[in-house]
Amino acid sequence: MEEDRRKPLQVPSPSRTPLRLLVPLLSAVLIALTTVIVLVALVAPSKLQLQNRPLTVLLELPQDRINKSTNSQAESKAEHTTIQPTTASPTPRKSQNPHARGGPYHDWELFEADYNEMLRKLKIFVYPDAFDSGTSPFANIFMPYSNPFHPKLGNYLSEHAFKVALLRSELVTDRPEEADLFFMPFSINAMRNDPRLHSTDSISGFVANYTHRIGSEFKFWNASSGSDHFYVCCHSIGREAASKHRELLNNAIQVTCSSSYFQRLYISHKDVGLPQVWPRQPEPLLSPPDERDRLVFFAGRIQNARVRQELLALWGNDSSMDMNPSFPYEQGFRRSKYCLHVKGYEVNTARISDAIHYGCVPVLISNYYDLPLANVLDWSKFSITIHEADIVFLKRILLAVPGPTYSSMYQNLEIVRKHFAWNTNPGNYDSFYMTAYQLWLRRGLHRLSRTKHRISGYASSYHLEVAVFSQIKTYIDANSDGLRIAAHPAARAGATFHVAISI
Repeated sequence: MEEDRRKPLQVPSPSRTPLRLLVPLLSAVLIALTTVIVLVALVAPSKLQLQNRPLTVLLELPQDRINKSTNSQAESKAEHTTIQPTTASPTPRKSQNPHARGGPYHDWELFEADYNEMLRKLKIFVYPDAFDSGTSPFANIFMPYSNPFHPKLGNYLSEHAFKVALLRSELVTDRPEEADLFFMPFSINAMRNDPRLHSTDSISGFVANYTHRIGSEFKFWNASSGSDHFYVCCHSIGREAASKHRELLNNAIQVTCSSSYFQRLYISHKDVGLPQVWPRQPEPLLSPPDERDRLVFFAGRIQNARVRQELLALWGNDSSMDMNPSFPYEQGFRRSKYCLHVKGYEVNTARISDAIHYGCVPVLISNYYDLPLANVLDWSKFSITIHEADIVFLKRILLAVPGPTYSSMYQNLEIVRKHFAWNTNPGNYDSFYMTAYQLWLRRGLHRLSRTKHRISGYASSYHLEVAVFSQIKTYIDANSDGLRIAAHPAARAGATFHVAISI
């Protein structure tokens, strides 16, 4: 035994290896290679399809709601409907436009293409109350203001100017069947100044009754449960206007100056922030940066908000800042580098548009403010945002801004000024058309047609247009009927997906 253990292991040389040992080895190698090739062939196309496949909508509806006359697939409890993405233009190339590089826009070329498509296609139907020549006792509530730029309108200019500009624009159609949106022309400001409707309760009741009336006299409201209707208000009471009509509150688009994330009656993805503009005389020549010898300017009622009281307590005596000075209001904007927008009763004031109008870089101290046009304009390129809790660091923050950065902000202010101006006859890229563009983006957020049904307590229907904006993934779930729309992660933001579902 010991001798056998000491014997070295005899390994046969390759030349002597029996053929019967090579055959199984070669077969195993061939099988392994074949398996790998098959797996690669299967996996590669699936990855390619995953990158390019269209969105899919999974509908799970009760059997009794399915229209059995459509096709054989309608007999199942779940249907798969393919949605083909459609976009206004191909993926933008690198723009040579100066707006596109370091300018105040997120993507100038993409915005410009979509904006021009809006000018060609958007149609708005205005309910006939806006054209009432005085036969109705409440004609003053609906008709356009004779002089929307009258100084006494002040903070409410935007509400009236929008209506005047809309009625003079080419977006209006007298054929409601071709309209994308429907304008409800009542004025909250006019109601507030009418002794018959002065109170908040009376205004919300009037608006609810008006909504019921157009729902009974016209078919358009009921066709969409109000999701393609909108109204405009720049008075803080306006946010309560829809409180007595559920569909108006949940579905209609509120275009408002008081666009606060914190307000329970404002929904940022549905509603629109309206630029609040005070009627000012044209300012064709702006004071250049080297002529602005004051660091900060602020003017506003101190009693309107705690943060304003703290601001004055901290910086009221600073020699580089002008807090509620005695010199004229306009002079403060013309001679200062930074002008403060500090929230009062509401998150919004006209001081932002005033600062832009006079070329003073806005400093925004107003938490929860859903800034107007924020999906088009990059506010960080022409303004500074400071949290209300950080006003103690105000001076340090402003002095730390490099000179070239300030110069860039000032130049961008000159570019965006046209977006914060109203015209009796609307002009390209002015406040009216920029607000209309926001409505254009929301026209397909949840378009409803034909017979409605309920989804999680909200009115919906069988024809949907889903717009994917800043978020790549979009989900719409329904607890009651199992409706689920899931945007594929590979979908490009900004694309619009059209779904047609037969029930």
